[in-house]
Amino acid sequence: MQIHHQKHHQAYVTNYNNALEQLDQAVSKGDASAVVKLQSAIKFNGGGHVNHSIFWKNLAPVKEGGGEPPKGALGGAIDTHFGSLEGLVKKMSAEGAALQGSGWVWLGLDKELKKLVVDTTANQDPLVTKGGSLVPLVGIDVWEHAYYLQYKNVRPEYLKNVWKVINWKYASEVYEKECK
Repeated sequence: MQIHHQKHHQAYVTNYNNALEQLDQAVSKGDASAVVKLQSAIKFNGGGHVNHSIFWKNLAPVKEGGGEPPKGALGGAIDTHFGSLEGLVKKMSAEGAALQGSGWVWLGLDKELKKLVVDTTANQDPLVTKGGSLVPLVGIDVWEHAYYLQYKNVRPEYLKNVWKVINWKYASEVYEKECK
């Protein structure tokens, strides 16, 4: 995880900042072509930063509560929408394993529909690209860089074990804040 944070996440931040500087210059020059061309770099690298910032908050060592089941309102909502925490884990793990290429699997709150959803995004697309009312609660990185050193190319094994360090306390805090 240290390599993941210091190398991969840092590269998204650096590249995002560079793209924003280039965008500022292009806007100043009135260069519409350059502005349009930079949009994909901004989305990819900005998304990488946004997604990883959530990912780090979604993880906690076991001794600090990682893997402890969600309680309170989020725990109840998970039971309502997925039958149980095990049902949610099974659904998210299956969708994450089935995602072709690189991307993310998400547990989100659809504030408009007032329900929990599981969805995937490709590459570094944030969950909000799937709908403006979606708020990410748990995001799991399924790019190989997230698990390759420990799990090689066995994504399902990574997805089985990542739940042991999910920080449900953080997800619960976001859920309760967004449900107000």
